Amino acid sequence: MTDLLITGGTVIDGTGDPARALDVLIKDDRIEALLAPGTPVAAARVIDAAGQVVAPGFIDVHTHSDVSMLLDGRAESKVHQGVTTEVTGNCGFSPYPLTPARRHDQLELLAGLGDDPIDPGWTDLDGYAAAFAERGVAINVAPLVGHGPLRIAAAGMAERVDADQVRTQQRLLAELLDQGAFGLSTGLTYVPSGFAETTELIELCRILARAGALYASHARHEGVESIEEAALLGRTTGVRVQYSHLAINHPERWGEAAELVEVFDRLRGAGVDLAYDVYPYDASASALTQYLPAWVQAGGVATMAARLAEPEIRRRAAADLARGWGRGVPWLWDRVILSRTDGLCGAREGLTVAEAAAELDRSEPDLVLDLCRAGGNRVQVVLRYRTEADMLTFLRQPYALIGSDGSALPYLIDRRPHPRAYGAHARILGRYVRDLGVLELAAAIRRMTGDAADRIGLTDRGRLRPGLAADVVVFDPSTVIDRATFLDPAQRPDGVRHVLVNGTAVIADGRQTPACPGRVLRR
Repeated sequence: MTDLLITGGTVIDGTGDPARALDVLIKDDRIEALLAPGTPVAAARVIDAAGQVVAPGFIDVHTHSDVSMLLDGRAESKVHQGVTTEVTGNCGFSPYPLTPARRHDQLELLAGLGDDPIDPGWTDLDGYAAAFAERGVAINVAPLVGHGPLRIAAAGMAERVDADQVRTQQRLLAELLDQGAFGLSTGLTYVPSGFAETTELIELCRILARAGALYASHARHEGVESIEEAALLGRTTGVRVQYSHLAINHPERWGEAAELVEVFDRLRGAGVDLAYDVYPYDASASALTQYLPAWVQAGGVATMAARLAEPEIRRRAAADLARGWGRGVPWLWDRVILSRTDGLCGAREGLTVAEAAAELDRSEPDLVLDLCRAGGNRVQVVLRYRTEADMLTFLRQPYALIGSDGSALPYLIDRRPHPRAYGAHARILGRYVRDLGVLELAAAIRRMTGDAADRIGLTDRGRLRPGLAADVVVFDPSTVIDRATFLDPAQRPDGVRHVLVNGTAVIADGRQTPACPGRVLRR
């Protein structure tokens, strides 16, 4: 590798400090110096950043790229936004630990991420990292441990666990933390993570607290009760708590974002190390199975499918499903978009459930149950159940981090994933910084870089500072914007000119290079 000089740009360093005119000297994979403009150096290569902002590479604090970047290491949808590190293992999903006796159920759970199936040759984080090293990846991976496979390893798909099974989870978690995982995530609306009682989570958080690792919570439901449960874990064990993708989905509660922010402020003021992340859209996305009644999902995908084959049970499931999802959220079928069906049951991707049901002359609950029975966790949906006003209230808080809740995906794709995978960070910079003035530019960059690094526990990146890793993005603040839409999500953003990962260009003059300098980072 050779020295590189980024000249003529405006540096926003990830600390929140005002922009400064500085040149950035990079040596190998590290930032060598920040220099006064025009300082003579013997750099072998020069990037002219005149009129551009030079910032640390963005850290996507909440992603589901665990499998997608193994399938396609280019990470196109993220790297074109300036993302240089993906925090994976969120919402209780991770591709480890894998245990021979329970591997089928663990991989069935992993299918809920919406990716094509994989056949892992590993069992733990070390093996997962080795697979990336062998295949290559354009950006960095900062892995969490998903509670789902951890719990399956200890107790299968059982609803209740005994003390020995909790201890098994603690032991496995400690081993994965020793291998460098940055923390643990739960997915408390997914089976089997959602079966965990608070007492079980406390015992796991004790392991995290001793290691100084993070607890990230996809909560059981939205609202005060869920925030209080997450805070209880922090108060009881001392673990730092990240509340995942804060949002309000219930139509009757739209407009109540300020009340939830007050809860966070109160708990933080009482000494709980509690924060949250948010993504800049008024819609969510997940596996369709997540929205089935919990008793339908119990036992795993195969058990669910067998259960739905019984006519009387099927009628009961349809009746329960029709009443709503989560904690009483009513179904608005014209707001539920089928983003991946693989053609199952004749349901076309891109239609709402209401449209697909009408086209197939079915009731909406019957179509949903058929799709879940046929496709299990592979069937994916986008739910337009949120308001931009609520999201902006969450976004404005100084401790709010920014994530996508999306995967790193290719541009040539035969389905319609949530546009967050292709545009979240560019959308922040374009729509919410430049166009609407919701955030000031240096503050937005700090949330996506230095603050994210601190929260996760990344000590060598997230800021432009001598000695730190040379993850750098160069973008045009006057043109940067997302182009991804719900009907046509696989669109490149505008305005991102250069992206360096560990000192190597992965985007040069707006075009992706073949380089794969990314690494699996360790705590």
